Amino acid sequence: MRLHIAFLFAGIPPVVELYVAYGLIVYATYTLDRALGCEEDAINRSELSGANRSIGMMACISAFFVGFIVLARENIFLAPLFPFVTGYVYSKGISVARFSLKLKGGAGQKNAVIGLTWGGSIALIVSHYNHDPFTILAIFLFFGLKLFINSTLFDFKDVEGDFLAGIRTLPIYLGEQLTKYLLLAVCIILHAIMIAALFAGKIQPEIVILVTSLVFGLVFILVYSISFDKNAKGIRKHFRVLMVAGESPVALALRSGVRAFIG
Repeated sequence: MRLHIAFLFAGIPPVVELYVAYGLIVYATYTLDRALGCEEDAINRSELSGANRSIGMMACISAFFVGFIVLARENIFLAPLFPFVTGYVYSKGISVARFSLKLKGGAGQKNAVIGLTWGGSIALIVSHYNHDPFTILAIFLFFGLKLFINSTLFDFKDVEGDFLAGIRTLPIYLGEQLTKYLLLAVCIILHAIMIAALFAGKIQPEIVILVTSLVFGLVFILVYSISFDKNAKGIRKHFRVLMVAGESPVALALRSGVRAFIG
């Protein structure tokens, strides 16, 4: 759905098979992260203890190859490789002689990597059909910064495990309130940039999607907190996931409703 929204911003006709292929790449990358596991997962994702990681790896590799083949048929090669390789370095890291690199660092590093990875991969696919650098940059910033915000808010729930694992995420490094101020500033600046791109004719006038994005972003930042999930019940228990997974379908549904009403 995010890729479809990117296509709408860029004025590209929908290509459903590319959306499915990209979804498989997303699935493969996140399944790789879960299958490899890490120290903080023992606390943050205790429900995964005892899971069969071999089956996870098989599902991951299968999904990646199917997604890669579909995208490669459109001569799109870098977009599927970029997130998958970055995901491996993020989760496992690489070591060559005395040199070692792992992208899952603290103080916002891992959030910047997440934003760069998914904002970058979406922008790479869009660039195959729309060659305007300002359009591509606007789309990259939109998804990159939104995912930076969302992943930072997700870190609120994982404070305990990250702290014990020695990962100083933004909520740990800055504290909850300062992190919220930072995210609010990023959210407002991002949408100001998108409005400027709209008036400059660099993105399509998808006002409903932009307004929905701003509302979801502000509500998520203002309402969610480190203690929010403790003893949460009902819809409150699923608030965090609903704010992220629900934004795109709500935005697209509202867009369709407004167009049907106007038309």
